[in-house]
Amino acid sequence: MSLLVVGSIAFDSLETPAGSVNDVIGGSAVFSSYAASFFTKPRLVGVVGEDFPADRRQLLADRGIDLAGLTTEKGQTFRWKGRYHRDLNTRDTLEVHLNVFGTFNPVLPTAFRDSSHVFLANGSPVLQARVLEQVKNPSLVLADTMDLWIENQKDDLLALLPRIDGLLLNDSEARLLTGEDNLVRAGQAVRKLGPRFVILKKGEHGAMLFSEDGLLVMPAYPTSDVVDPTGAGDTFAGGILGALKDETAATAHDLRRAMAYGTVLASFVVEDFSLDRLRRTTRQEIDQRLETYRKMLAF
Repeated sequence: MSLLVVGSIAFDSLETPAGSVNDVIGGSAVFSSYAASFFTKPRLVGVVGEDFPADRRQLLADRGIDLAGLTTEKGQTFRWKGRYHRDLNTRDTLEVHLNVFGTFNPVLPTAFRDSSHVFLANGSPVLQARVLEQVKNPSLVLADTMDLWIENQKDDLLALLPRIDGLLLNDSEARLLTGEDNLVRAGQAVRKLGPRFVILKKGEHGAMLFSEDGLLVMPAYPTSDVVDPTGAGDTFAGGILGALKDETAATAHDLRRAMAYGTVLASFVVEDFSLDRLRRTTRQEIDQRLETYRKMLAF
């Protein structure tokens, strides 16, 4: 198995009820590849500016993440600044500076083009399609999207959906894409647009899986130590694909197990800023929390 991750690499500045940090490493490709690195050695494709320090690069390399697809362009790395409300479910974006990410045109290294598993992290469906055109014969493709693309590039997104295996989006995005208010109908309607399975993220309320085997609802792992929710969705996705590293068909059973791993990894990442909690996490700790989660769901 070879997992390709294509997405953003960023410096995040955050304010949460637990505190604040400046210029910590973030971005969809960072969180998802780091989470997947507990299972496999992901191949990362992204772009940074000349200000991206060697120690941040080494942080990713030390996890076995292949950085052959990480390019450095003249200019500054993508930056995002946000403030979370007390309930941590809502946030205000204070600043966005796309910088070199604004002209990101992913070109896969030759060695990456045989990747069996692909995560197209949140981005323009035009760029996501461009990535797919460079991958020879992937067994499993999971894509993420957001309201911006649904509103501004809906035709391109609709053209992409039949070409992927799974789509990851949140509940409000599913409603926006389908016009359905009921989440069950929305999830079913998204699946009819082409992907074999659909995962609806519901934040602290867990996730819903729509597949050929019907509907699965999984709660979030309950943790009282939520510090920073940034990157939880991408960590969830990275955990899913990492756990599917040995699967090509990804049956409903496989997806359930993978979503459980993704849920557990997301519960770790929110317990500190940026990657700090994941950096202190071991695979043994992940498996122990997975077993606790499994017992919570048994009745």
